[in-house]
Amino acid sequence: MTLQIGFLLFPQVQQLDLTGPYDVLASLPDVKVHLIWKDLVPITASTGLVLKPTITFDDCPPLDVICIPGGSGVGPLMEDDQTLAFIKAQAATARYVSSVCTGALVLGAAGLLKGKRATTHWAYHELLGLLGAIPVKDRVVRDGNLLTGGGITAGIDFALTLAAELFDKDTAQLVQLQLEYAPAPPFAAGNPETAPVSVREEARKRAAGSLKLRSEITARAAAKLDLQ
Repeated sequence: MTLQIGFLLFPQVQQLDLTGPYDVLASLPDVKVHLIWKDLVPITASTGLVLKPTITFDDCPPLDVICIPGGSGVGPLMEDDQTLAFIKAQAATARYVSSVCTGALVLGAAGLLKGKRATTHWAYHELLGLLGAIPVKDRVVRDGNLLTGGGITAGIDFALTLAAELFDKDTAQLVQLQLEYAPAPPFAAGNPETAPVSVREEARKRAAGSLKLRSEITARAAAKLDLQ
């Protein structure tokens, strides 16, 4: 039976959060991958790439995998009752509930992280606990049928991990080879622990405004949840 895999597509999504794991999962045999939004109007990602939804909330079939990418547009999603209701309804029957980067905050706002181990982008990791999650600083974190990926490029690692779960290790490795996914970055600046201090401080400075705004949104979202 064809696996139904759905990625939430929304205004100001971080395109690599979506397109990285999309390429991995769409390369698997006998899968149907959906880009889901409220309507089918083209959507502009956070860096300007235009993406087109393939199916609406109303027409989306029950999903085997639902994935929520992150991006600068996650704030409004965390307080969007229609979107949160859709996610919760799909998560209730999905084999795997997942996120990449700050998409984890949307899962949290939907009440799906309570008591669960989870990760997100390093700049917003501190917000996970407010939503009832158990924060874990790993590239990919699994807790039952919940899989969360860290920031942006970790979406590829997440998707390969999921591919092995959906099929087997050999199938996942075949996709990895086909995509020539063999990271060898020119700098060791990919996380706060290894980045030069000056680079790390500049990155934190640039994220400060967004962190403040998301902290406020997260506090409001957490207030609506039963976290007892």
